[in-house]
Amino acid sequence: MFRILTLNQISAHGLHRFPSARYTVGKSVDEPDAIIVRSHDMRTMAIPASVKAIGRAGAGTNNIPVAEMSKRGAPVFNAPGANANAVKELVLAAILLGARNVVPALRYVDGLNPAAADLEARVEDGKKQFAGVELPGRTLGIVGLGAIGSLVADTAIKLGMKAIGYDPEITVDAAWRLPSSVRKANSIDEVIRHADFITLHVPLLPVTRKLIDAKKLALAKPGAYLLNFSRDAIVDEDAIVDALRAQKLRGYLCDFPSAKLIGEPHVIALPHLGASTAEAEENCAAMVVDQVREYLEQGTIANAVNFPNVEMARESPHRLAIANANVPNMLGQISSTVAQAGLNIHNMVNKSRGEMAYTLVDVDSPVGEATIRSIASISGVLAVRAIPAA
Repeated sequence: MFRILTLNQISAHGLHRFPSARYTVGKSVDEPDAIIVRSHDMRTMAIPASVKAIGRAGAGTNNIPVAEMSKRGAPVFNAPGANANAVKELVLAAILLGARNVVPALRYVDGLNPAAADLEARVEDGKKQFAGVELPGRTLGIVGLGAIGSLVADTAIKLGMKAIGYDPEITVDAAWRLPSSVRKANSIDEVIRHADFITLHVPLLPVTRKLIDAKKLALAKPGAYLLNFSRDAIVDEDAIVDALRAQKLRGYLCDFPSAKLIGEPHVIALPHLGASTAEAEENCAAMVVDQVREYLEQGTIANAVNFPNVEMARESPHRLAIANANVPNMLGQISSTVAQAGLNIHNMVNKSRGEMAYTLVDVDSPVGEATIRSIASISGVLAVRAIPAA
């Protein structure tokens, strides 16, 4: 019986994918095998030693102590792409809000006196200041061409926009999804110089923190719009405010209200609505539950932010899963220890990602606790467990 702790309200659509006969799931589960979380901040939480994996029902994992879990040999799963359509729709809505000055126009109407005799005249006079632009022929610059960026590009092109994109880390799958008419830029600077609307779709990493700063904004076309539905710290908010006040940017549209942005007339800041749809919550929960289940039951890994993807068809009821540092002779030591225990290796796979490596070993007979302790004692082994067939 596996035990799953939930730290937020997780979609029942996803949690129901844990079979009740094999899983206990709830908000007050002791000694959990895994944790499913959305926005709960786990960085100062005392995470039980029993936890073998964490599943984030969303894309970002900045609320999870990933480095600490890596040291324990525990993968942190997320759900990349599961909320992509929801974010895409919000980005397109933001482009339209900016292009047609919808929000300031609404504010103007809210400020009218409905009892005024000249109400109709005020409406007609006022609308002149909110004249906008149409999208066909305008250029959308996309920084980050993953699941969301590709969908945004495709929809923008269907609306008649041109698209230019940059992503030095683009995957083969993402490249296949990308519309052929997207112009490939050689740098972020090139995207910013050519775009009427600039949208950001990159993860928050040390290299992307304050990626868009005063130097980058100085390259923008006068009157360009900047959209950020990725992470707040990807932009330098002080530089954003300065560019808006200097009329270098016409608008900043984002999903991250802050003290610096609230009240700025050319900022539209939404309250973290990117993945706030019933469909996105269901998709994220279902995706991450399936990944955690596969890891607990089979040892396979998909979409872990700190581990390589590892899959091996099961050819034996006796399987070992080993998380280890990516150091020389690790496979040799594991193989020797297994052989010394009198076990025959039926199949084996090892993959690495940076400093982390992961090994699956199928053997022809049951693995005893003494063997598991011997493998665990190898220098560099972080976690080891036997995974019997269901």
